[in-house]
Amino acid sequence: MEAQAQGLLETEPLQERDEDAVASADFSSMLSEEEKQELKAELVQLEDEITTLRQVLSAKERHLVEIKQKLGMNLMNELKQNFSKSWHDMQTTTAYKKTHETLSHAGQKATAAFSNVGTAISKKFGDMRNSPTFKSFEERVETTVTSLKTKVGGTNHSGGSFEEVLSSTAHASAQDSGSVPRRAEEELQC
Repeated sequence: MEAQAQGLLETEPLQERDEDAVASADFSSMLSEEEKQELKAELVQLEDEITTLRQVLSAKERHLVEIKQKLGMNLMNELKQNFSKSWHDMQTTTAYKKTHETLSHAGQKATAAFSNVGTAISKKFGDMRNSPTFKSFEERVETTVTSLKTKVGGTNHSGGSFEEVLSSTAHASAQDSGSVPRRAEEELQC
């Protein structure tokens, strides 16, 4: 008898197959006419309550929208507020703080590394500029510039910086090319 009582009083939740069996079972034959009438009345009452609750919920949602409109709140503002709150919540998490700290530390190390590389490159350029090979190259460039100045600008040996020589060469070049289009215009007019 105890085994039968335990089977009737199971505390396990219904499994899907149990629900299917209950759904397909016909309990109406086990109910009296009076019980059927009571259950039908209860069913109607529950359906009416559900309908009323849906109407109340719908009215409250409309009222909510009206209040938000009066306050100037719209979907975009709500999204912004939700995003801001989510972003703030995320920033306050331990994982974010640790990640931020790690990346910040890595950024500082990278900055220091780039600074060291820049210093090393500057030092190498300085060493290279003081090397005999570069001095020889610099002298050859000066000789070439002086030669160009003599050919382009006459016998003026005043020296000057590399930029001045390039500028004077470009100016002389522009004057030569500027006279060609004028001649072509004169020929077209004739």
